[in-house]
Amino acid sequence: MRTLDQWFAEYAVSHQNPKNKAIHYICVPAIFFSIVGLIMSIPSSIISNTLKLNAPIIENWAFVVLLFVLVFYIRLSLSMAIKIAVFSMLCLVINYYIGQFVPLWAFSIGVFVIAWIGQFYGHNIEGKKPSFLKDLQFLLIGPAWVVENLFSRKSN
Repeated sequence: MRTLDQWFAEYAVSHQNPKNKAIHYICVPAIFFSIVGLIMSIPSSIISNTLKLNAPIIENWAFVVLLFVLVFYIRLSLSMAIKIAVFSMLCLVINYYIGQFVPLWAFSIGVFVIAWIGQFYGHNIEGKKPSFLKDLQFLLIGPAWVVENLFSRKSN
């Protein structure tokens, strides 16, 4: 199994251009956020009827999926898993409140499409293909790479 640093090194190869990196710092979290919103839009009566917690932020499919996603990150780095868990909770809470005002699925699709257009534009500038075309696991490495680059003390 590759280490987080090995994943980051391979991911960084196609993310050198400053404009592409800046686009990724916005679009990768937006895609993660929109996917959480899309999954939250799936009816979750099975979960809420089973748990009966009256806590809509955790009684939905996105919470369940994010628990499995966190297992991926825990296997790589506990500290990164904690950072992603905090971001995931923010996504759950903000999406919950957005869903109180507009159809969450529609909002999430809009964010998803716009963010992916940004991603492909960034890779066009970079002149390299997105990493996930080589290995789908890079779809989970991207958010960790953004967290690492934006909030770590390391210089990249």
